[in-house]
Parts: sequence; structure tokens; C-alpha cells
Amino acid sequence: MEDQCKVLHEMKLKDLKAKGYLFQAIDRSIMDTIMNKQTAKGIWDSMRQKYHGTTKVKRAQLQALRREFELLGMKEGEKVDDYFARTLTVVNKMKAHDEKMEDLMIIEKILRSMTAKFDYVVCSIEESNNLTTMSIAELQSSLLVHEQRMFNRAGGEEQNECPDWEKYAHCAELMTHVELNNARREEVWFLHSGFSNHMTGNKEWFTLIDEQFRQSVKLDNNSKMTVFGRGNVRLHVDGITQVITDVYYMPELKNNLLSIGQLQEKGGAILI
Repeated sequence: MEDQCKVLHEMKLKDLKAKGYLFQAIDRSIMDTIMNKQTAKGIWDSMRQKYHGTTKVKRAQLQALRREFELLGMKEGEKVDDYFARTLTVVNKMKAHDEKMEDLMIIEKILRSMTAKFDYVVCSIEESNNLTTMSIAELQSSLLVHEQRMFNRAGGEEQNECPDWEKYAHCAELMTHVELNNARREEVWFLHSGFSNHMTGNKEWFTLIDEQFRQSVKLDNNSKMTVFGRGNVRLHVDGITQVITDVYYMPELKNNLLSIGQLQEKGGAILI
């Protein structure tokens, strides 16, 4: 009888030690739910049941979030910032459920779910950037620039932004009247999707110009140029005459710039 009491006492001590270790490991926020358990085994069984159920719930929630992510799409008239906010809210919830979300996956999702008016922008971004090294912030910034340009085109009053020439020395080149090898830089037209508007510093090329038009254009290097007119320019390319409308006249500009986006808005097709 004495031996049995001794064994029972030792078992109780072991159980108390085990309970002590469990209490140290368990978060205080759920301590009240296990305080009524008399043994370490009771605590263990309760926690196993609780977290087994929680795991199932989290898995179900993650599946729902995955579906929500796949069904995400930009709404007509929705702002770029608002769509990014909606998308990243879902992404952050997925990450909270231990889902691994690489930037590339998010970038590709956003690009394929923009509205139709961003099609040419998306195509340009995919062609001119390495998406594996692009950040979400860079993508958002690029789309915001194009959104601003479209806003200005629709009658907004905010300033257009266009990139500094030196960053785009690799742009495709379109010649007027002369072959590239014999051309001066002032006679070359440079194409790029980042330019907000067609621009030239050569007033003689205009067949029609509104010299009352004024606009301030900010470049990437934070410098500003004033537009002193807007009109039409006639280009002769491979024996074909093309009339380019809505060209900005900027006397300080050293390069002639053609906006791919503006050409496409007029129904033009670009092949590079």
C-alpha cells in the first residue's frame, strides 16, 4: 500500500511538472480555456482539438482568399491606387494565413486584370521591363503616370509628365525625309510608350498650330518646359505622308518625341 502511494505521488509530481511546462508554452490569451483541466493530458487533448480545428478553419479561409485573388479585376472607372489597395489587402490576408506570395505573382496578376484602356500600357511594360526584378511599387508608379496622362487627355488640368531623354536612348527611331545614317539628331523622331504627348521644337514642321495654347511639362529630372503651341505635323515616311495631330511645340526641346500611347489612341498600330 505504501509503495502504491509513493508511485501515485511521483506520477502527480510528473503531471504537475508537465502542466507547468504547458502553461509556460501556452499563450495567455487562451489560458482561461484550459485552467479547468485537471491533468497535463487533459490540457494536451484540449489544445490538440482546438488547434486541429483552427488549422482546418485557416485552410478553408485561405482557399477562399485564393479564389478571391484569382477573381480580382480592375473595375471600369476605378483608380489605379484603389485597385492596388484592393489587391494588396487580399494579398496581405493570404500572407497572414502563411501563403507565400512572390512579387512576380502579384505583378502578373495585376497586369492581366487591368481594364482594356490600359492594354497598350501593359504590353509596353511587359516588353520593356524584366518583371522578375520589378517591384510592386515600380509597377504602381508606372501605371499612375499613364493614368495621369489619360486624365489629362480627358480634360484634366494637372501637368503631364514625360521621361528624360537620356534614360531612353535605346528608343526606336522614326525618320522624316532622311535616312538614319545621314540624319542630324534634330531630324529624328524618337518613339517611346512613356511619353505623354508628341513634342517637337521645330516650328517649321507644323502645317497647323494653335499658338495660344500653353502647358507646363515636367520632366523626370524635375526640370520644366513650357509648351508654346499645339498643332499638326506632316511626316513623310517611306513615301507615305502621315499627319500627326496634337503635337506640342516646345522651342527648348532638343529631340522630337512621338508618344506610342497617343498614336494608339488615334487608332495607329505600332510594330517594333
